[in-house]
Amino acid sequence: MITVENLAKRFNKTQAVDHINLHVPPGEVMGFLGPNGAGKTTTIRMMAGLMKPDTGTIVLAGFDLLSQPEQAKAVTGFVPDRPYLYEKLTGWEFLEFIAGIYRVEASELNRLGMQYLEMFELMDWKDELIEGYSHGMKQRLIISSALLHQPKIFIIDEPMVGLDPRGVRLVKDLFSQMARSRGMSVFLSTHTLAVAEEICTLITIIHKGKIIASDTPGNIKDRIARTGGNLEQAFLKLTGHDEMDSLRGSLGVGRLTAVSE
Repeated sequence: MITVENLAKRFNKTQAVDHINLHVPPGEVMGFLGPNGAGKTTTIRMMAGLMKPDTGTIVLAGFDLLSQPEQAKAVTGFVPDRPYLYEKLTGWEFLEFIAGIYRVEASELNRLGMQYLEMFELMDWKDELIEGYSHGMKQRLIISSALLHQPKIFIIDEPMVGLDPRGVRLVKDLFSQMARSRGMSVFLSTHTLAVAEEICTLITIIHKGKIIASDTPGNIKDRIARTGGNLEQAFLKLTGHDEMDSLRGSLGVGRLTAVSE
């Protein structure tokens, strides 16, 4: 459903994303992990069509993002790390605005809009101005709006930022359920390793613009970490500068992939 090939982006002398390859089949939830400055957000912005890559292709549900941008974006839901909302609109007016962009019929807006407002406990606030919402409420509203057109692909950068524990649980359950029941491909960037370990069926780790591991969470823990099966320890070991050379040789086992610098 999501296919990225040879994707690269350079800013002056910095190679932010270095010819990476990604594949997320239908029904899978991929966690995209990496330390600060690894290239996660740059990759996501290119996948969302907000930034043009220097080289490479991005295919979303069969549509090439560069040559078929409207079709690709029509089947994709996207939530950036710092979403912008029109705060002088009410919550419902914002959903109407987004529904209009994606040509969602009024009946579907009423059905799905109300469903998501109820799910995310925003029903009592739907007629209030967004400027009065808390950060967590705004995050829940933007996620709801990105799902109105029932996308086949959902790309989200740091989905849990600002959410309280109940909101985190709702979002985790929603992503898992949509991947299982609707075959949606979910691609999420997160710093919360516990979230990745709980809901992601695939993990990709990027470091200095390169993919250093891509596999199931279990295989990454079992074949690389060897520290008792904790994904956090595996992540820290993989991205540790002093251990990178010794790890490269072991990353090619099974479905794991490694790219030499």
